[in-house]
Amino acid sequence: MKQRNTLESQIASHVHRIPFDGVGDIIPAKEVVGSKAHNLMRIARRGLRVPPAFVLATDICRDYLKRGEAALEGLDAVLERELGQIGQRTGRQFGDPRSPLLVSVRSGAAVSMPGMMETVLNIGVNDGTLSGIIRMTGNPRLAYDCRRRLVQQYGEVVHGITPALFEARLQGFLADRGLPSLDEIDSNGLREICDAFSRLFETTAESAFPAEPLLQLRKAIEAVLRSWSSERACLYRTLNKIPDDLGTAVIVQAMVYGNRGPNSGSGVGFTRNPGDGSNELYVDYLANAQGEDVVGGRRKAMGLGELERRAPDAYRSLLAARPVLEQEFADMQDFEFTVEEGQLVLLQCRAGKRTPLAAFRIAQDLVSESLITPSAALKMLDGLHIDDIEVISLKQSEGLAPMLRGVPASTGVAIGAVVFDPARVAAVVRSGRIVILVRQNAETAEIGALSEAAALIAVEGARTSHAAVVARQLGKVCVVGCEGLNIDASGRSAIVADEKLYEGDLLSIDGATGAIYRGELEVVRERPMDLLRSIADWRNAGSTESESQRSRARKKPR
Repeated sequence: MKQRNTLESQIASHVHRIPFDGVGDIIPAKEVVGSKAHNLMRIARRGLRVPPAFVLATDICRDYLKRGEAALEGLDAVLERELGQIGQRTGRQFGDPRSPLLVSVRSGAAVSMPGMMETVLNIGVNDGTLSGIIRMTGNPRLAYDCRRRLVQQYGEVVHGITPALFEARLQGFLADRGLPSLDEIDSNGLREICDAFSRLFETTAESAFPAEPLLQLRKAIEAVLRSWSSERACLYRTLNKIPDDLGTAVIVQAMVYGNRGPNSGSGVGFTRNPGDGSNELYVDYLANAQGEDVVGGRRKAMGLGELERRAPDAYRSLLAARPVLEQEFADMQDFEFTVEEGQLVLLQCRAGKRTPLAAFRIAQDLVSESLITPSAALKMLDGLHIDDIEVISLKQSEGLAPMLRGVPASTGVAIGAVVFDPARVAAVVRSGRIVILVRQNAETAEIGALSEAAALIAVEGARTSHAAVVARQLGKVCVVGCEGLNIDASGRSAIVADEKLYEGDLLSIDGATGAIYRGELEVVRERPMDLLRSIADWRNAGSTESESQRSRARKKPR
């Protein structure tokens, strides 16, 4: 008993709560709770609404990577205690069949790694709590949608079930009933899908889906900890020179329901345009949707106007939150949010990934708005080369029409050979050709191929899909939501209208407009002189100030 209590207290010492309940204004460092939790504590302190949560600190991950499951002995008692705290704040209890609390499990390293590690939503759904959700909300479709999502995400993340198996089962269901999309399925249909997904889980995982909510939670936490060592996470850290020994925190957070109806939804946004730096909200939104729907890269998104039309109160709250986020962090922010029955809830924010051109423009605007100093702006731009900053476009000629149009997600120009299969990218690059990777979805699982390609074209996906964010960070052109592009199952060709596109065919992409042309077009390059002069002035002012300081130091009596 004494040893168990000691193990519990060791884990409990590495648990922190959101909103932060510490002393004064001292919030744990990012190295302790991860950047996601650290930032949530800061925005909650500023009065923005976030769901209550607790955080397992990065120390637990590092210990788990060394000792495996032995590092989590005593965890269950800590989880029960912390879930009770969230229950007091929400009026719901984890596992309670009358008023059930559902939670999400999210990763959160000290350095942002968008889409590289795992998330599991709606943990806590079983037969008893499913009935409780229906009674509590009066919305059986919501309840079955939550169960469908949990079985699929838990299967993919915890047991490694291929996402395509769930997708094939869903598409078969839609085809049998002549329905165009999941949104058209009623609650009875969703219940049938839940049963089909549960059977698929049992067959593939060789075990029944776990009914015990605490077991669901523990296994999801372990899966998130393991995902620190996943192939894509390791590759991302290598590409971005992030140390392997940082570890990730784990956030266990009360669920909010973006799938509660037409005035609910899920969204991702940037406080400024991450492609060209324009001072405007940049938002992707999906009505009646949950967290990973937008960022997962498998669905097309709506824009800010649709959010305003469907949930005007949430839209106004988002407009009000934008300056608060930038004032708190003194930088452009990337944020995720849920709208639950018309009300805005923020799920995370972080410094937004941006193109080099956008980085310079945003720095210039932040200085002019007095949010940062010129010296801070120069520090923000450290590592970027001013001589490389240019506005690139394709030269237009009369009568020239694009073969295809999509939604621009990362600006620039790319001209190269089409490749449909990520496994083929490296070989084509080795042959000396520039590659345009063309895919059905914009997914981070293909980060290795994306890192070698010059551009990504995706039939599905949104501007804020994790893969599009990574493309911007890697300096790759990205166009998503390309309607009319039909990729052949062979992975070697596609059809656009009546035109056939084969592997190796040349395409020219304008990442600023989303226009895609067949063949090789001429590239036009321009230098943004006003922007470059501002940066030169900052550097000159900094040099003058430094020389003045050195002069004063030399004159100072000894």
